[in-house]
Amino acid sequence: MDTLKFVALSCLAWACGSSAVAAPQGDAEAGRVAFAAACARCHQVGPSARAGFGPQLNGIVGRRAGATTDHRYSAALKNSKIVWTEQSLSRFIKDPEGTVPGTSMRFFGLGYTDRKVTDLVAYLRTYPPLQGRAKQQP
Repeated sequence: MDTLKFVALSCLAWACGSSAVAAPQGDAEAGRVAFAAACARCHQVGPSARAGFGPQLNGIVGRRAGATTDHRYSAALKNSKIVWTEQSLSRFIKDPEGTVPGTSMRFFGLGYTDRKVTDLVAYLRTYPPLQGRAKQQP
């Protein structure tokens, strides 16, 4: 009986621990809706994406901040040494000025809950880097 309790408690501890460690995946479709509602005014994604008021966001996760050649970034962002991970991108979306003081991005994240940001990042992950133009600088 003691062995059975030990095994049961061990399984319970493992299950709780593994779910707490797992990173949220996000809902890319919900992220698409969020992108269209707020981000698409300044940013583009997709095969024909180009920089506009903001840079194109293909391949953003894993890219160094300020690294595409088709957008004029603020000195603050270029010098930030940030590599966009899901975590750093989430922080920046929620509070651009607090994450990179002096950035030119003007987005206040009003109504962007943790879930909405996770969904948005999941959507952005669906777009690989562009090939042949707007390349990343080393």
